[in-house]
Amino acid sequence: MQRRDLLSRLSLGCLGSLASLPALATQPPALWLASPYQGNENLTDYWVSEKYDGIRGSWNGQQLLSRSGKALNPPAWFVQGWPSSPFEGELWAGLGQFEQGASVIQQKQAPDSEWRAMRFMVFDASTPSQPFTERIATYHATVKQIGKPWLQAVQQNQMQSHTALKTLLQKTVKAGGEGLVLHRGNSVYQSGRNGDVLKVKPHEDAEAKVVGHEAGQGKHAQRTGALWVETPQGLRFKLGTGLSDAQSA
Repeated sequence: MQRRDLLSRLSLGCLGSLASLPALATQPPALWLASPYQGNENLTDYWVSEKYDGIRGSWNGQQLLSRSGKALNPPAWFVQGWPSSPFEGELWAGLGQFEQGASVIQQKQAPDSEWRAMRFMVFDASTPSQPFTERIATYHATVKQIGKPWLQAVQQNQMQSHTALKTLLQKTVKAGGEGLVLHRGNSVYQSGRNGDVLKVKPHEDAEAKVVGHEAGQGKHAQRTGALWVETPQGLRFKLGTGLSDAQSA
């Protein structure tokens, strides 16, 4: 597992307010979580989309929340016209720009110029009892109705074979993408981790949440020096190095 991959999966909403850990602005939203692709699934049951290397966000009808439940601070114009119905996506700064996107999210009032470089890539509408195949049309209609260039609907396609899926994965990664996501077409929205949503990546990574931090030293004396993180299995450990200036700010 690469340190960069783990940091990409951390609750980035916490990084902008480490001094107040472990308190959150709200309860974490009940989101679905992707399980690893095994290679023996019936692909005709799934839709396939690109996995964007951004910061997951959920619009609850009133405000934009991080995966950890922290209220994010986009400018008013960024969410103007967004409906009361919920949807989810990735706050994405572009290929290879994860750190830049994280820096924008961490700031309480990032400049408009930085927010205008961001995109919210909508990949689901968290409407209960509606199967994913129908939710695709729902979130596409929502994005079209809002009609803003920084709000984009993620395209969904279907693969007929695992060979074709691996070819698409290689093409996506070669172009700078992170991987792919599979959604089971007949699955209704539910929180937690199961086989209805799968992630397809060229290497394994791990998930963890930030549970504490330590102050930096030297030139990082006023920054975050290390993070204490906890895996879903309850294992806690410290990430003491590898934080960029944007991540430790």
